[in-house]
Formats: sequence, C-alpha cells, structure tokens
Amino acid sequence: MRRPVLIVAFLVSFLAPAAIYGWSFYTQFWRVIIGPRSRPLRNIKFEITEARAARGAYLVRGALNCFRCHSDRDWSQPGAPPVVGKEGAGHVYADEGTPWLVAPNITPDLETGAGAWSDDMLSRAIREGISHDGRVLHPQMRYPALFHLSDEDLASVIVYIRTIPGVRNPLPPTRLPWAVRLRITGLPQPIDRALPVRPASQETSDRSYMLRVIDCSGCHTRRTLGSEISGKSFAGGNRFTSPLGPVFASNITSDPSAIGYYDDAIFIRVMRTGNVGARTLNPTMPWYWYKDISDEDLKSIFAALRAEPPVKHIIDNTEPPTWCRRCRQNHGGGDRN
Repeated sequence: MRRPVLIVAFLVSFLAPAAIYGWSFYTQFWRVIIGPRSRPLRNIKFEITEARAARGAYLVRGALNCFRCHSDRDWSQPGAPPVVGKEGAGHVYADEGTPWLVAPNITPDLETGAGAWSDDMLSRAIREGISHDGRVLHPQMRYPALFHLSDEDLASVIVYIRTIPGVRNPLPPTRLPWAVRLRITGLPQPIDRALPVRPASQETSDRSYMLRVIDCSGCHTRRTLGSEISGKSFAGGNRFTSPLGPVFASNITSDPSAIGYYDDAIFIRVMRTGNVGARTLNPTMPWYWYKDISDEDLKSIFAALRAEPPVKHIIDNTEPPTWCRRCRQNHGGGDRN
C-alpha cells in the first residue's frame, strides 16, 4: 500500500505547479538552473559622432527616461528629478518597497560604474536583459520593450552614456529572490538579426515605434490573473509604491472612462507640464522626462494609443480607494466600475 501512496504523492507534487502556474513552470524551473538564454559577447565598438550623441541625449534624457531609474530622485521637487550630481549613478529601490532591486551605476566611472563595460555588454543588457556578468536582469530594466529599439538608436544611447560625467557611487548588486528568478529567467531573448533604423517621424507608417520603446504598456497594462482587464492594453490598474505613497496607473485608452476627450494639444500639454487640468500627476508617471520629447514623437505616441481598442475602467487617484470588481482591488473610482 505504501508504493501507491508514494506514487500519488509524487504525481500531486509534480502536477500541482503546472495546475497553478501552467506547464511553462517546468521550462522556467530548468531555465533558472541552467541560466537565461543569451548570446556570446561580440567585439564591437560604436563610432562616436555628434549626431549619435545628440540622438542619444534625446532618448536617454527624454523618451527612454534612463535616469528615472538609474538615479536617486528628489521627490520634494515637481516631477521628482534626479538629484543634482547623481544622474545615472544608480539607485537602491528600498525606498519604493523593493529592497533587493538595484539599478546600477551606468556612468563611465571605471570602478563603480559602467566605464569598464564593453559596448556589447551594454547592448545586451539594454535590449536582451542580460547583465554585463551574464545574470538575468529584472524586467524593470524594460528590456522586453527596448527589444524593439533600432540598432542605430541603441548605438546612440550607448555613445551618449559614454559622454556623461563619471560618478563614484558603489552599490550592492541586485539579488533576485528565487520566486522572482523563476518568473523572469525565461524572458531574455537574444537578438541575432539587424533591427533597421527607424525613419523620421513624418515619414514612418509605424507610428507605434515610440509607444513600444517608451513602454507605456509596461505600466498601464495589468496582467494579474482573475482580473477582467488582465492583458487589455493600456487599461491601467497597476499599483505602484513611491516615496509619495501608492498610486495606480491610469486607463489611457480612448474610452470615455479614460482619456477619450484628449486631443493632440491636451496630450502634449499633459506630457509637458504633468498637469491634467488643475491636477498634477504623481511623479511616478515620468512626465519630467517626457516633457522633452518632441511634438512629432508625442503626436506619434498619441496616434498609436488612439488606435488601440477602448476599455472601460475608471481609475481616479484623487478619490478614496474603493473596491473595483473589474481589476479586483481597491483604487480611486473603483466603485464606479
């Protein structure tokens, strides 16, 4: 009798993770053991040109808002800009509820920053989610979105990062908990093909390029099981913690419950000022960086958003939190869904 009991116990222990997480659990489990997918580093060096440095500055300081994560921020100032003298010097996310997450120092400092990292180490980290020493990076690095960054824009970003002042700022490494590694180690995807240069905004038919690489979906799309809006692009509902307290990502679809009344002018004004009428957006929404995006790119982003399906989901961070049956959590305006 003992053997059947052991067999049943084994089958239950084997099948339970699949029932909870899906059969991909086993692929993810072995991926944690053998490491993330990655390609060998190449011996490449991006040519430094004025055009690349200028384009890189535009992307790093604006659309990609790299310093939003890789800097300590002054939350007492509008938009929570980087602390003066600490741009790119890294940040420990203990103040935002994630003590094990560290955005490294990406300044050219040789000892504590990225000065000794090769161009391809940076390339692989930015677009493919593999750190300079081969570890999987947390997707807060946003490599699933930056995967779409063109080769030329990638080169421009790296050229510009090489030009910023080096800051000595030793930081501990990120130490991902086992449960997190199990969830994310399968995410990195090696890039083994050329990604073409993006045409100028007025010439491109792919209006979604900027929308993808600035990763609006990463914050504004909820993917939690059991939620009616799970996977519905840009419908909001993700909860974020900041030094100013919790805030929920808004619904930015064209539904009347969201930003259906926006036009180009309103969208640009919100991105430039961080103000929606008399209300100022929480600095977790990185309008401080988005204000430097060109009108053409902002219009492209807005046009791509308008092309997405509308989703009804009221979120109002100015109201007291109430239960929302659609996303199954408490947030402002929840009882109106």
